[in-house]
Amino acid sequence: MSSDYVRHSTKLAMVLAAFALVGTSLLALTFDATKDIIAASEKKAKLALIAQILPPELYDNDIISDAVNLPPQPELGTAEATVTYRALKDGKPSAVVLEAVAPDGYAGKIKLLIAIKADGVISGVRVVSHKETPGLGDYIEIAKSNWIKGFDGTSLEKYQSKDWKVKKDGGQFDSVAGATITPRAVVKAVYKALGYFSANREKIFTLPKEQAK
Repeated sequence: MSSDYVRHSTKLAMVLAAFALVGTSLLALTFDATKDIIAASEKKAKLALIAQILPPELYDNDIISDAVNLPPQPELGTAEATVTYRALKDGKPSAVVLEAVAPDGYAGKIKLLIAIKADGVISGVRVVSHKETPGLGDYIEIAKSNWIKGFDGTSLEKYQSKDWKVKKDGGQFDSVAGATITPRAVVKAVYKALGYFSANREKIFTLPKEQAK
């Protein structure tokens, strides 16, 4: 092997390494530059959905500053800390908005916002994001269907455990023919979130604000 070939190979390797280093640095810089923008965009979209499920007459506090972080909760399907928004009326607990995840959607996780009044009655549910098949999964989105409004006014007292299923399985909730996996996942997630709230109502409302980020 000639010395010229070795020098050429070494030079080429150094150039490729330099390109890799520059590329990695650019990706890191791009991530750092956009992560706050993405987070702000997601927060804005989330607050817009909250406005749909938490009527302003239910609270008179600043729910953004009165938010707290919950650690991962198996009952909510969350694998990382999530934000819980607390609504107060005249200084008394009025409602909460929980973040929950249905892990068993047809194409993956379905992220939800669930507003529950202090008496355990659902004020509203919205889908934050999902990867369900276009067309079949569209009806869980409020922009394309009113299906998600079927949870409004429901509670653990209104429906027994056996009722928290799609009608095909003997429950109370509608589903689209040929696409029952998606609603099954959402119904189960909402039911589990109600159970979590029922068991942790006082704890949620007494968490110190310092836990909020």
